[in-house]
Amino acid sequence: MPRYICKACAVQRARTNEPPERCPICDDPRQFVPASGQAWMAPDALVAGHDNVIRQVAPDLMSIRTVPQVGIGQRAFLIRTPGGNVLWDCITLLDAATIAVIEALGGLAAVAVSHPHTYSAMARWGRVFDCPVLAHADDAKWIAEDDPHIERWTGETRAVLPGVDLHRIGGHFAGSSVLHWVERRELFTGDTVLVTSDRAHVAFMWSYPNNVPLPADCVRKMAARLGEIDFDTLRSPFESRGDIVGDARAAVARSAARHVDPPVG
Repeated sequence: MPRYICKACAVQRARTNEPPERCPICDDPRQFVPASGQAWMAPDALVAGHDNVIRQVAPDLMSIRTVPQVGIGQRAFLIRTPGGNVLWDCITLLDAATIAVIEALGGLAAVAVSHPHTYSAMARWGRVFDCPVLAHADDAKWIAEDDPHIERWTGETRAVLPGVDLHRIGGHFAGSSVLHWVERRELFTGDTVLVTSDRAHVAFMWSYPNNVPLPADCVRKMAARLGEIDFDTLRSPFESRGDIVGDARAAVARSAARHVDPPVG
């Protein structure tokens, strides 16, 4: 039985004889079912028609992105530390070439995900590299394939490795989280906050594709939590968006103030 992959969000489901009727993540109003309808592909079809592009973003930091685009088109980040390697957010394609590169770089000590739209094939990543996959318990109902490697972490913070921490910020999803690379003062945010096209601000949205902003009170709380974290660079989940390198903490505070009290005219 294959583990079918949703063509719209690229989240991989548990084994079934036939493709599922619906994708719960796409049925949710934060996402959408394409006008052409729900569609699925088998893992073999994904491997046959796609490749991963691995790029060095900065010293000890690599991005992994699938081409042609699959699902929402996010990139994963491979963070290399003296205590081990961490994969931040997931992509669905995990082929032999990608496995070989990551193994040559020391494998993975952990995988951590920001929110359900980047769950992709996270259980497979955990199985292949025999490491924990950290997903916040507040979003447990969205886990598409249960697996012993998936750890539903709780609370507001979770140490991943020495110098690498998770923080639950909420907003986009109840368990939406960010990853803080402490020594490098880098924050990896997924869609919890999203770099805007000017690369000087971030957006706080309940639904990005459907243009539903978060309430002002929620953004105030998110900004307060983010203001407690020491970071200077903010990494975007989308390569086309780019990152905010330098003074990112001020950019987040400035963006939250604009969201709460937007300019008029």
